[in-house]
Amino acid sequence: MVLRKSDLYGSLWKSCDELRGGMDASQYKDYILTLLFVKYVSDKAKTDPNTLIDVPRGGSFDDMLAAKGDKEIGDRLNKIIAKLAEANGLRNVIDQADFNDEEKLGKGKEMQDRLSKLVTIFNDLDFRGSRAEGDDLLGDAYEYLMRHFATESGKSKGQFYTPAEVSRILAKVVGINSRTRQDKTVYDPTCGSGSLLLKAASEAPRGMTIYGQEKDNATWALSKMNMILHGNEIADIAKGDTITNPQFVSGNHLRTFDFVVMNPPFSLKSWSNGLENDYGRFEYGRPPEKNGDYAFLLHALKSLKSVGKAAIILPHGVLFRGHAEATVRQRLLKQGFIKGIIGLPPNLFYGTGIPACIVILDKENAVARTGVFMIDASKGFMKDGNKNRLRSQDIHKIVDTFNKQLEVERYSRMVPLSEISDPKNDFNLNIPRYIDSSEPEDLQDLHAHLHGGIPDRDLDALGVYWDAFPSLRATLFKPNRPGYSDLTIDVSDVQQSVLDSDEFTKFAADVRSAVDDWFVTHRPILQAINEQTVPNELISRIADDLLARFKDTALLDEYDVYEQLMTYWHETMHDDVFLVMNDGWLDAAKPRKAIEDKERKLSETPDLVVGSGRGANKYKMDLIPPALVVARFFANEQAKVDELSLVADEAARAVEEYIEEHAVDDGLLADAMDDDKISKALVSARLKVAKHEGAEPEETQALQHLLGLYNYEAVTRKAAKDAQAALDAATLKKYGDLTLPEIKGLVLDDKWHATIAEGVASEVTGLTQNLVARIQQLGERYAETVDDLDAELRASEVLVSQHLAAMGVR
Repeated sequence: MVLRKSDLYGSLWKSCDELRGGMDASQYKDYILTLLFVKYVSDKAKTDPNTLIDVPRGGSFDDMLAAKGDKEIGDRLNKIIAKLAEANGLRNVIDQADFNDEEKLGKGKEMQDRLSKLVTIFNDLDFRGSRAEGDDLLGDAYEYLMRHFATESGKSKGQFYTPAEVSRILAKVVGINSRTRQDKTVYDPTCGSGSLLLKAASEAPRGMTIYGQEKDNATWALSKMNMILHGNEIADIAKGDTITNPQFVSGNHLRTFDFVVMNPPFSLKSWSNGLENDYGRFEYGRPPEKNGDYAFLLHALKSLKSVGKAAIILPHGVLFRGHAEATVRQRLLKQGFIKGIIGLPPNLFYGTGIPACIVILDKENAVARTGVFMIDASKGFMKDGNKNRLRSQDIHKIVDTFNKQLEVERYSRMVPLSEISDPKNDFNLNIPRYIDSSEPEDLQDLHAHLHGGIPDRDLDALGVYWDAFPSLRATLFKPNRPGYSDLTIDVSDVQQSVLDSDEFTKFAADVRSAVDDWFVTHRPILQAINEQTVPNELISRIADDLLARFKDTALLDEYDVYEQLMTYWHETMHDDVFLVMNDGWLDAAKPRKAIEDKERKLSETPDLVVGSGRGANKYKMDLIPPALVVARFFANEQAKVDELSLVADEAARAVEEYIEEHAVDDGLLADAMDDDKISKALVSARLKVAKHEGAEPEETQALQHLLGLYNYEAVTRKAAKDAQAALDAATLKKYGDLTLPEIKGLVLDDKWHATIAEGVASEVTGLTQNLVARIQQLGERYAETVDDLDAELRASEVLVSQHLAAMGVR
């Protein structure tokens, strides 16, 4: 069975469950990633004669498999990893984890069982057919693990990983793109696990020459492994403290690079401990002794070639703090080195919850630079557990806006240096000084409260809706007096009026038509998916075109439409593409037996069950869900099942209603109850007793009637069940008869196209609901004037006085 991304993730995280015990994530990650590394290079060596990693006899995953169940399994795994390390110059890289550590893995049988289960899980992962070059399945899995490890490691140990979404932004805004040559260099002075470097290099079509430095030994080892897993065996990853002991030097000068990307530790207090040579990094000012943010920024600047570019993640404090940092900031601005600043949402990073920013440095044309391009992207994110995460649309919007220097209200603008240097700003770069991203305040109108009517300024603020539906405003509102309008209909009828309007109907139809045209355009390349397809290129091509098609659509945000596609891609479509790439359309569409492994506690929820009891056969349909086959080929049979199910449900309701009416104290069914419960068996038993004892005819008739209802329910339920079983059997058989055109039609049209179109349609629905909610809010807010409320109060006072008088109270 082909290894899908979701399968891989599930297996890897299950292996973590087998291991964790008393260890925290920062410890057991070393074991998991080491096994992942050994498994991958062992599988690749079997199929790729040109692999740069030599897997020696006694140093492969197969040797690990042979150690399963051995009392000395921990020691044997250590020796196997040592042989692999020795053969490839990877000592102190892949052999960091001690598989014979009794404190972490348990003693005797506990260690033996735990490691044996772990090896078994990894044995199920088959990387021989992995197309890491085109899809980076393994790299994505590595990122998945790193993200989870960073999440569980907490603030103190999570800084080894930069979220992949942020890494992609840095890579794109720093200027690495499809035109970047392979001989260009990219450098990360604080590379952690290397993920940021790899994301940056992957933006170039043929990769780049990679350099990095990391001071933590275990994290440096992770980075070395990460490079190999991503096919960058020759990446130069040095070890040591970048500020006090930079490794990329030439004499008394730092080596320079085309691009620098970096996520340094925030506000490091000990940055200068042991600093002897500053390599000319502090020519624009020395950072404060207790804060190393500008030390890292100035290191990046000094490490750039004359036209080099850098993107650095830093806390917002670098934008506005005073004293020594203010001096450095002012000098850098005057030199024109700061090209842009991007404010990010809070709680994105694993080492800290504070919001951060990206500072983009660019030496090219620095002298001629007259402004700093700023983006406030702090509001674009989604919640993901206890962290925030950038969505695909957030990434794309940031990159588009920055690279095209687009000015967007409340989001981005080019801020002239003359404004930044103005005495009132004094070279302070705090983004809210220059971009007000707050939503306009919803002001109450006293005149409207006093005299009625909805303020026209509130209606004018809904201009994007009136642009999309030109006559709708006149339909919903009429003039009250200058500057104010009244609803022409009851506030409860607003939603239906909007939905019934010809303009809304046309708008929704046009949106659907645009999605249909987009899909028709790309259907040929989608139906041609094969083993040569590069999934990331495929989705990039079709997604960018969808974004472009909705760029000028009134009301709809093109990035919201884009997100609908990208969400579906990540959740479902990517796995579908991967299945087709590896198995082909015909084989990928075949049902398979659902996995049920009691020993390993693995059980898949089946998509289709044929038969019952122990003889039931459970199937998974990974590519084509049974509902799609039924909808296309068995609509009449499904309608019959639905009809029979409805009859059975009505029969069940009849039973419930009759019991509810008569199974009460002193009711006709009271004697058939046991502990306030009633059942068919109790009714049958009571009926026999009632007949024998000569009970009241009304009770006997009630019991007989209920028994008849029970029997009818059973008959209808069986008919529905039999019809469903026949439909399930026919559906399963149909999978074996599907032709290639039918398979492609089901996947492309009934699954992909329909789901994406439905998602985009939901955006239209959401926008309409927003409009309706706002109109209803305004209508209800100003429905009653002060005079109305005063009259109501007077009427209430009169009523109270009358009641008091009636009670003799004066």
